[in-house]
Amino acid sequence: MTSVTQDIVEDDAQGGPSRSLWARHENSLLGLFAVTAFMLFWEFSVLYGWVNPLFTSSPSRIIKAGAAMVRDGSIWNDLAVSGIEFGLGYGLAVIVGVPLGILMGWYRRFNALLEPFVNALYATPRIALMPLIIIWFGVDMSAKVAIIFLSTVFPILVNTMTGVRTIDRDFIKVARSFGASDGQLFATVALPSSVPNLLTGLRLGLGHALIGIVVGEMYGASAGIGYMMQTAGATFQTDRVMVGIIIIAAVGMALTQGLKMIENRFEMWRVDHRG
Repeated sequence: MTSVTQDIVEDDAQGGPSRSLWARHENSLLGLFAVTAFMLFWEFSVLYGWVNPLFTSSPSRIIKAGAAMVRDGSIWNDLAVSGIEFGLGYGLAVIVGVPLGILMGWYRRFNALLEPFVNALYATPRIALMPLIIIWFGVDMSAKVAIIFLSTVFPILVNTMTGVRTIDRDFIKVARSFGASDGQLFATVALPSSVPNLLTGLRLGLGHALIGIVVGEMYGASAGIGYMMQTAGATFQTDRVMVGIIIIAAVGMALTQGLKMIENRFEMWRVDHRG
C-alpha cells in the first residue's frame, strides 16, 4: 500500500506522461480487475449452487434477460419514458435551483424569507410527498416529473447558495476598490466563484433524480424502468430486476463522470487564469 504523497513522488520520478501503461492507468485497471473478479465469483457461486439464483440471479442470466428485452423491444419504451421524465425533472430543477440558490446566497433578506421553506422541504423525505403528488398530478408523467424535480432541486439550490456565500472577501474588496458596481461584482466575482459548488450540486442532483425516477415509477406508473422493475419483482423475475438496476447504475455513472470531467476542465481553467 502507498500513500497519496508517495504516489505523487513516484509520479514525478517516473516522468509524468512517459510512464508505463500500468502506471498511467493503474486505478482503472485495478477497478476493472476487482469488478471482473466479483463477476466471476458471482457466476460460479450460482453455478455451483452456493446461492439461490431466484434471489440473486447471475451475470450470464442478466445478460440473457437484457438481450431478450432488446430483441422483443420491451425495454425501449421504458427507457424512453424514464429518459423523458429524467430530462424534464432534472432540467426544471436546474432552471429553478440555480437562480434561486444565487439569489438566496447573494441577498440576505431574500434568503431570510425563503430559508424556512427550503429547510423544511429539504428535510422532508420525498416518498412522504408521493400521496399528495399523486392526488395533485394523478399517475401520468407529470407526477414523476414532479417527484424528480423535488428530489433534485434542493441539492442544486443549497450547493449554489453555499458557493455564493463562501466567496473570498478579498476578491470583493479588490473589486470594490476598483469601483465595481453590484452588477459587475456579481457577474465577475460572485458567479464565477460559485461555479465549483454549482457543479457539485448538479452532480449530487443526478443521484437524487435517478432515485426519484425509480421511486415515482414504482409508486404509480404504467411504463418506465422503475415500473418494469416493480412488475418483474412482483413475479420473481430477478433477472429483469437486475437489468433495471444495472441500467440505472450505468446511466448514473456515465452522467456523473461527464460532470466530473466538466469540473476538472473548469478547475484547470481557474488555475490557468490565476497563474
